[in-house]
Amino acid sequence: MAWGGGRMTASPPVLAARNVVKSFGATRAVRDVSLEIPTGTIFGLVGENGAGKSTLAKVFAGVETADSGDILVGGEVVTFKNPYEGIRGGVSMMAQEIMLVPEATVEENILLGSMPRRFVFPNRRAMRRRYQELVELTQFDLDPQAKVSSLRIADQQKVEIMRALSQDARLIIMDEPSAALTADEVERLHASIRQIVERGATVLLISHFLDEVLALTDRVAIMRDGELVRVSDTSTETVDTLVSGMVGKTLATEYAHVHGASERPVRLSIRNLSRPPSVVDVSFDIRAGEIVGLAGLIGSGRTEIARCIFGADTPAGGEVVLDGKALRIRSPKEAIDNGIFMVPESRKEQGLVLGASIADNLTLASLSRVTKAGVVSGRAIRKTAQRLAEDVDLRFTSIAQPAVSLSGGNQQKILFGRAIDVAPAVLIVDEPTRGVDIAAKRGIHATLQEMADAGLAVLFISSEIDEVLGVCNRVLVVHRGGIQAEFTPPYDQEVVLSAFFGKGGKRSA
Repeated sequence: MAWGGGRMTASPPVLAARNVVKSFGATRAVRDVSLEIPTGTIFGLVGENGAGKSTLAKVFAGVETADSGDILVGGEVVTFKNPYEGIRGGVSMMAQEIMLVPEATVEENILLGSMPRRFVFPNRRAMRRRYQELVELTQFDLDPQAKVSSLRIADQQKVEIMRALSQDARLIIMDEPSAALTADEVERLHASIRQIVERGATVLLISHFLDEVLALTDRVAIMRDGELVRVSDTSTETVDTLVSGMVGKTLATEYAHVHGASERPVRLSIRNLSRPPSVVDVSFDIRAGEIVGLAGLIGSGRTEIARCIFGADTPAGGEVVLDGKALRIRSPKEAIDNGIFMVPESRKEQGLVLGASIADNLTLASLSRVTKAGVVSGRAIRKTAQRLAEDVDLRFTSIAQPAVSLSGGNQQKILFGRAIDVAPAVLIVDEPTRGVDIAAKRGIHATLQEMADAGLAVLFISSEIDEVLGVCNRVLVVHRGGIQAEFTPPYDQEVVLSAFFGKGGKRSA
């Protein structure tokens, strides 16, 4: 059959779950789930953040152990006590959150767990040969000797993907594999997935990009609140039917029509900001109540511009002006003190203290307001945190539970709650909806619009061109560290995309 229509197979399921249950304390993450993944297919798994899909996948791979129920691989009951046993049993997982060895090389990380050896020593020649095979399969050409700590988030994601593919598993689980990739890189990834399935493997794809699921998978399972809603041939589903199954109700899947911002006063002016080679003579304004998109290819300088404004990087020159006052910002703390707040690209590495409680994370940027006589008030922290949690619709069991225990979407809501608590004049958001489900994404968009309506100036960075054009009142395209073009609604997506590559476009007067 054609792709997306469900291949026919006479083989037993590569993996089957029978009445699987998994709880974390009082929270039941997976509730009596039974399903089969046919051999030689691309099988989709979708659901809101916190629906249980990543937990179920981790049970399949041995990252977590089920409380009850059975897992069968190739028709045989298995009990994987750890991921290594899962790999030996033919199940490999690329987790949503990047888990690499920072000081090891790209090549070493990719072949971790399946490293060719000569006696007890790594066989460097065989490693290089295997690495080149994976480059040919994925077309992800990274420096094999570069340390992972030196790579951008998008390139670290590629290392995760190549590592999952290196293990020659019967079932490869991919949890949000395209979250940090450009459109061109996503196409290469999809081609790689099709190739490995044609070679006899099976892929379980977990993705919040529903168009990706519809285009790539043969069958799709929907989870909601830890339960399996249904399993169906992908050809019978649409974005709307998937969303309805995920959230239990109809949800708008189209962006509201955006308009150019009204002539409100300028809040933020950036003048000749530079930090060569990533930021080159950048100038732009954002008005009060305006959401301005900063778009471009990964590596174009989008994030670097934001980091210079926020004081995370020190610019070589230029000026940041807020409400007519020139600022000298030398650190993120100074930026926050002056009314500029940033939700960073990597929430786990740059935004959250994962081992700390939800309450502590929500109030981290405003400790002075919950401190009396130099002593932090636990009562004040809890009261403030409860209010902020309600403001952003944060889902949790206890305000004292660690941030690491939350789903990606709820972790992101903590950062927005922190921003609301700080009440900045300027909010910078870098990939704010990466790895979150469509309902959470719409919630984030609504929160941003509410903050803009209240008079904030919002700088919005996203790799999703549809999202940028659907949310922003104006779009600035970054190319090689500079502003290549400026666009206002109605947008022509083809023209905007051409500016990504340095073609066409012009700045407004």
